[in-house]
Amino acid sequence: MTAHCYPDSYAIGKRIIHEGYGLYRDGNQFVWFYTERGARDNLHYFQTESDAVAYVFAAITSDKTGNRHLIGLVTTTQEQVLLTELDARGVRYWKDEIPFGSLHDKRSRIFVFGCDIRRVPDLLEKYGIWQQGN
Repeated sequence: MTAHCYPDSYAIGKRIIHEGYGLYRDGNQFVWFYTERGARDNLHYFQTESDAVAYVFAAITSDKTGNRHLIGLVTTTQEQVLLTELDARGVRYWKDEIPFGSLHDKRSRIFVFGCDIRRVPDLLEKYGIWQQGN
């Protein structure tokens, strides 16, 4: 997961996350769980590693946000500049639009996939959600 730049939303084995899904071995069984704010809910139990891996692989690969990193929460004007820069660098992205201050004040969320996050640290710094004026 780490080698392929997945965000900290999945934990396999002893990897620690603050919120998300994970898989661990508990004696002779495997447990798929969800954790949030320190509380863990065990969701599924598996008797074999192969059953657990098949289930978890399907869950992770079908998660449309599983390997995406938010690099910007931007206005319409900022969006066009950011997307032009991503296109110029050959970086794949996904975007959606959400209400921000009100229903009439929209922002676009721009995500990049996997390890492309390493290719855009300057854009993350410029357009990241913590930037003022967004």
